[in-house]
Amino acid sequence: MAKTMQPQELIDSAVVDPTGNKLGKVGNVYLADATRQPEWITVKTGLFGTKESFVPLSGAHADKEGVHVRVDKDAVTDAPRIEADGHLSAEESAQLYRHYGLPMPRTSPDGRMDDRTQGRGDAGRGKAGMAGMDPGTRADSGRKDRDAERTMTRSEERLNVGTEQVETGHVRLRKYVVTEEQQVTVPVSHEEVRIEREPITKPGGERAEISEDEQEVVLHAEKPVVDKETVAVERARLKTETVTEDQTISGKVRKEQFEVVDDEGKHRKS
Repeated sequence: MAKTMQPQELIDSAVVDPTGNKLGKVGNVYLADATRQPEWITVKTGLFGTKESFVPLSGAHADKEGVHVRVDKDAVTDAPRIEADGHLSAEESAQLYRHYGLPMPRTSPDGRMDDRTQGRGDAGRGKAGMAGMDPGTRADSGRKDRDAERTMTRSEERLNVGTEQVETGHVRLRKYVVTEEQQVTVPVSHEEVRIEREPITKPGGERAEISEDEQEVVLHAEKPVVDKETVAVERARLKTETVTEDQTISGKVRKEQFEVVDDEGKHRKS
């Protein structure tokens, strides 16, 4: 303890763990026989303070807020349930030492703890269990074991999204014949007859006589001739290409939740 205190000063004081959690109020004080100093206290817990748990005072100190102990709330909650009747048997003491990870004190030949009392006085005196222990000793190993026992694993399902190639359909490229009317303008020529007259300037040069005569000229003309030929005009082929787009995938998954239930049946989710 940081200062010497009388058991009467500890009764009903608040008990606070290293993280600031209030554990409850002091119910009883157990003293070391040799020093007559408080070594164990019981803490009233529960809704109406009906439960009492033993808490070691090694390394503890007191101030206006209460008694600050070196063990946490979980360790106190899980402490062995021992009746605070003013007497701790050797077996009960051993349970508390093991629970808080504290070294066991030496015992006398008659089985009593050295320098310990076994009675309970008006101030809550009783069998102590902390004298001779290094105040700096902490219950780390015992706390780790208790934490391991209280460990629970929470699991949940998650969506694993990937892609796979699937056949979505078939596409065919085919050609078919259609008939359409085409009009093409083609230049054509033809021969026509026209008379060219040439005057004779020197009479007598040609024989002249009155008679009938005729000349025939063959006329020619072009006419359109239609012929068909098949020519290749275009080539087509089927080709696939990959198009990427975003799609939203939804699915139902299950997951576990933690829930804390206290002695009153109250539920608290975490």
